[in-house]
Amino acid sequence: MAENRHIAYSTMSLLDFQTRFPTERECYEYLARMRFADGFVCPHCSSAKAGSIQTRKLWQCKKCRAQISLTAGTMFHGSRTPLRYWFWAIFLVAKDKRGHSALQLSKDLNIRHERAWLMLHKIRSAMAQRDAKYQLYGTIEMDEAYFGAPDRESRGRGTRRVKAIVAVGVTEDDKPGFAKIKIAKRLDRRSVKAFAKSCIASGSTVKTDGLTVYRVLPKLSLKHEEIVASGKSKDELLHWVHVVISNAKAFITGTFHGLGEKHMQRYLDEFCYRFNRRYREGELFDRLLAACVNAPPIIYDELTG
Repeated sequence: MAENRHIAYSTMSLLDFQTRFPTERECYEYLARMRFADGFVCPHCSSAKAGSIQTRKLWQCKKCRAQISLTAGTMFHGSRTPLRYWFWAIFLVAKDKRGHSALQLSKDLNIRHERAWLMLHKIRSAMAQRDAKYQLYGTIEMDEAYFGAPDRESRGRGTRRVKAIVAVGVTEDDKPGFAKIKIAKRLDRRSVKAFAKSCIASGSTVKTDGLTVYRVLPKLSLKHEEIVASGKSKDELLHWVHVVISNAKAFITGTFHGLGEKHMQRYLDEFCYRFNRRYREGELFDRLLAACVNAPPIIYDELTG
């Protein structure tokens, strides 16, 4: 899962972060370097020469004099929240493996809960946008899962909890690679087909249990292996996908104490984003900031609609 290679991601401890971003000015300058990593190019005349107007967070082309907002077209567009608050939110989310709740962020930054909630969902949206650029490939384990508060009346495939399709790549030395989790209204062939098309590269080998809905996979230029063995549980037969499912459930219930269907996908996107970069923890702030810079603007109505 390669990301923008022209950006040299750096590791950053808490002390490093506090030292590098004491004021809004340092945040502005760092964001500019992140956004214009390949150099400034004027969208009006294609000139590469510009100067910054820091008091207004603008860049001005030295050729045509056009003014370009540093945050225009990014996740930060239109936000009245200072960049320093955004940087702190991104850092805290990147560093906390358990996830950061809106309540905790509101306390950490001394801001209203509603603002903290909006900031976190925008960050999660940026995570989803970044991971949507990549597909799983090679050997993949796939299974269904159920997330949310326990359903006492029904268990298994009849539950009323949120249904999801989960897949994880498995390396040649039998280690987990990258993961994808997508909510599905129904666990049927149409849902499996949609998931496979968006998340799995053609030619890959997909291992599943014997559920008939997975038999649509060979029609999508995928190799399908049904793993069924008497006396063994699915946890043993599809080991890594069930490790991912277990960890995702712990993430959802441990930090957020169960979630409804409306926003579940974004929390699962956050889990996958962090899981897929688990070997690059030190770089997560830089990587997440880059994801936010490259994510399109999103407004409150889109998040709550």
